[in-house]
Amino acid sequence: MGSMNNYPLVCAALECETMEEMASSMVKAKAEGANIVELCIHALSFIHISQLHSLINFRTLPAIVSLRDQSPSSMINKSKSKATLLEVLRVAMELEVEFIELDYELASDICIFQYKIQNPKSKFIVSRYINGGKAPSAETLGDLIADMQFTGADVIKLKIDVNYITDLVPIFRMLTHCQVPLIAIAVGSRGLICQLLGPKFGGFLVYGSLEGKPIAGLPTLVSLKNVYKLEHLNADTKVFGLVSNPVGHSKGPILHNPTFRHAGYNGIYVPMLVDDVKEFFKTYTSTDFAGFSVGIPHKEAAINCCDEVHPLAKSIGAVNTIIRRPIDGKLIGYNTDCEACITAIEDAMRGRKYVNGKDPESSPLAEKIFVLVGAGGAGRALAYGAKSRGARVVIFNRNFERAKALAHAVSGEALPYEDLDRFSPQNNMILANASSVGMEPKSNETPIAKGALKAYEVVFDAVYTPRNTRLLQEAAESGAIVVSGVEMFIRQALGQFRLFTDGLAPEAFMRKLILEQF
Repeated sequence: MGSMNNYPLVCAALECETMEEMASSMVKAKAEGANIVELCIHALSFIHISQLHSLINFRTLPAIVSLRDQSPSSMINKSKSKATLLEVLRVAMELEVEFIELDYELASDICIFQYKIQNPKSKFIVSRYINGGKAPSAETLGDLIADMQFTGADVIKLKIDVNYITDLVPIFRMLTHCQVPLIAIAVGSRGLICQLLGPKFGGFLVYGSLEGKPIAGLPTLVSLKNVYKLEHLNADTKVFGLVSNPVGHSKGPILHNPTFRHAGYNGIYVPMLVDDVKEFFKTYTSTDFAGFSVGIPHKEAAINCCDEVHPLAKSIGAVNTIIRRPIDGKLIGYNTDCEACITAIEDAMRGRKYVNGKDPESSPLAEKIFVLVGAGGAGRALAYGAKSRGARVVIFNRNFERAKALAHAVSGEALPYEDLDRFSPQNNMILANASSVGMEPKSNETPIAKGALKAYEVVFDAVYTPRNTRLLQEAAESGAIVVSGVEMFIRQALGQFRLFTDGLAPEAFMRKLILEQF
């Protein structure tokens, strides 16, 4: 059986119908990085006490035997027998299983203190699932925890439905201030950072899912092991993250987390699925949350959440990076997209490698027709960047009014989106896709017909998942120079990382990491 000396405890909950499946899942969980498993006895369709002996003895990791009366097909619910529950409890304690989990109602029906006197080696986790309605406040959670402590619990576990990422703030507060070991699980995709940041705020353990069995709100065990490496977290760790919706496509965590460790910086970078960006920044005011990447669709709205905005970002009207200034907590907005995408296009046209983002030569974009698809945050960065290089900017966007507004701001031209395939006033134009068309999972889509690509010398796609989008594939087949969004991602990430760390940016390491991972 494994040791419990590793910190933090990373747990895999094994909800299986058969003992054989649970045993094999236990082996898989260990291989993927779990250092403790939860054996969900209530999920088994049937198990004999002798089989329970075998299952617990088989464990190669510390275990939680959980007895939650919540599954309609479970052994406990079918029997409705307190005797059955007590027999399972007796066996678990006899075999000195590390933890026994009971839900609050079951724990209130028995005297945990009596069992602890008989066998002090097994610790009791008392859990409660809070679902439906508005997420509880910190005060409500505090009162609930106090009630649960009276059962004799060694550890309290709360599983809470969350509708918005802002619902997590009271949970983090409880993790920090709770006087008894606390496990908190936020159910739903908006709750992911509850697990990723649990060790920073004092959580007793975190949960991860097995590969191939995704669970909303839980990171995979593999990502916890290879990307986030929660053993490096402590109370002083600074939190950075991508504020976006959707956020699952982001490669930011696999770039920034290893780079923080490489640079010796105490930080973690996490995906933050945000619906209301204004409410998010109004709620997350702690200096623990030190910086943010800003993605679709929040780049324009986020500018109004900043206390100060860099002049370039202000002229563009969009930010992709926000830093919380340590001395006063004010939010400062920047845009690293603009130079990143424009220099990537310029260097591809010059046919040489990017060097420090600077070049004494005049821009190859000068006097070119720069066709832009998309008028959101990334589109604005491209439009202003192209204008600054002397290009003639023509904008296509599904929302024509937004296209016209951006065209007016850069002295360009807006045309109806449906005219894109027919627009070819001259050859050797430049096309830049700043929309989300072609992004995973809809990677079979493209913003323009293949036949229309013959008019373009260069085609750039800000989408970087997948790395080689359908647009880029068809552009290459049409003879155009193609520029991947990955190159833009590298360059804007270098700028962001310098802002996050006040100057640190191991460029060679970051570039190598991205090209290997993407």
